[in-house]
Amino acid sequence: MGPRVTLLLRTIDQGYDKKSWHGTTLRGSLRGINAEEAAWRPAPGRHNIWELAVHAAYWKYAITRRIRGGERGSFPLQGSNWFPRPFDPDTPSNRAWKEDLELLGAMHRELREAVAGIAEEDLDLIPAGSKTLLSDLIVGVAFHDIYHAGQIQALKRLRTAS
Repeated sequence: MGPRVTLLLRTIDQGYDKKSWHGTTLRGSLRGINAEEAAWRPAPGRHNIWELAVHAAYWKYAITRRIRGGERGSFPLQGSNWFPRPFDPDTPSNRAWKEDLELLGAMHRELREAVAGIAEEDLDLIPAGSKTLLSDLIVGVAFHDIYHAGQIQALKRLRTAS
């Protein structure tokens, strides 16, 4: 594995679950949250923590698919980008929440595996169906995790303040 691939792996890990200087990672921001907390919305029509977690899982899948050249529509859930959660807002299920957190973890592991298999020279290519260099897509998914980790931290504070 070349030095750029190694750096990209460290970058996506620091956005998701490894110690880094910037603060809370995506996985860290989700730690200890139950289904009721994850389902809370700051206002009607706004995303909740649960939806942010599944959205992050989807984009890890999307970048993995770009790396591997896979077919669209193979994400384990129907739809794309945003997935309404929970199905029953009156009784959010801790089991369903846990399953979606497991999906996020699985998509991260698949992304890592795909990135680890990239040849250094391929990092400067633009994958089919994209307008962005492969290396930038990978860095972008790490930034995406960090961005949503910050949103989740803000939602947790808003919930306790309301």
